[in-house]
Amino acid sequence: MYLYHFGIRELPFTLTPNTQYFFGLPSHKEAIEVLRTALSAGEGFIKVTGEVGTGKTLICRKLLNELDKSFVSAYIPNPYLSPSELRKAVAAELNVELSEGGDQQEFTQRIQKRLIEIRKSNRTAVLIIDEAQALPDESIEALRLMTNLETESHKLIQVVLFGQPELNDKLAKKELRQLRQRITFSYHLQQMDTDQIAQYVRHRMRVAGHADGAIFEPGVCDYMQIASQGTPRIVNILCHKALMLAFGEGSKTVTHSHIQLAAKDTEAAFVVPKPRWFSWLLPTAAVAMTVMILGIAQWHLGSGNIEDISTVSTQVQQ
Repeated sequence: MYLYHFGIRELPFTLTPNTQYFFGLPSHKEAIEVLRTALSAGEGFIKVTGEVGTGKTLICRKLLNELDKSFVSAYIPNPYLSPSELRKAVAAELNVELSEGGDQQEFTQRIQKRLIEIRKSNRTAVLIIDEAQALPDESIEALRLMTNLETESHKLIQVVLFGQPELNDKLAKKELRQLRQRITFSYHLQQMDTDQIAQYVRHRMRVAGHADGAIFEPGVCDYMQIASQGTPRIVNILCHKALMLAFGEGSKTVTHSHIQLAAKDTEAAFVVPKPRWFSWLLPTAAVAMTVMILGIAQWHLGSGNIEDISTVSTQVQQ
């Protein structure tokens, strides 16, 4: 691959969420801060939404890594579960033993007992659900009922929902309004602008081992922003392919043409326009043509061959 060519020790633009490459985009920092504040408050549901590829799972993993010992976490990465399956998954994450053939009431009682034990140890249980838009409606209701477990002064479990914007549409349903009212904190992830993409790309190159991360030519990130619409996952795909193209050509830098070809080869990417110089080439050529026409006209006037400038212009154009 291109590791040795660019002087790096590992691939910098893989699609697997890796907290070692966490850059701390403004949107990501704000989301982490909202989560910390909400968990400290100790009540209700917390919701983080974002378009596909904006880094929700990365933030989710960073949150799990940074929770201190005062929290006991339960993580559900695939929530397309029936109410019964959801309860079993939560129980397993909290180390609750369930008897075979037990009914839902028994499941709830055992989970409640475990949550009370956690609370008595001065810790807080946090249930984190990724891809929450996949939760069936009946499982969302079961989740709400689970959070009814509380003492006189504290909730026994907090819930953090990470999901695509479709999660908002789902929670807008009338039958789910009770849960929607319990969402005390929420945040929507924003996509990157050109400057943020430039910083993001350089950061990942440095983490991968490059001396300064300056691989991409100035202005390239303008086109990358257009092609990716600021989505980190698409930026990673484009950068990986562009580095492969540059390596194949023996180039030490990534140019606009590399990004354009990478975007053309990526279904999720948007069309990248031609280089900016092309947009000002035509008006510049028009100015040059006008100057030439006036120069020819002046020469004719000076030599005594007085002609109408419009006639000269027509002759030049012909």
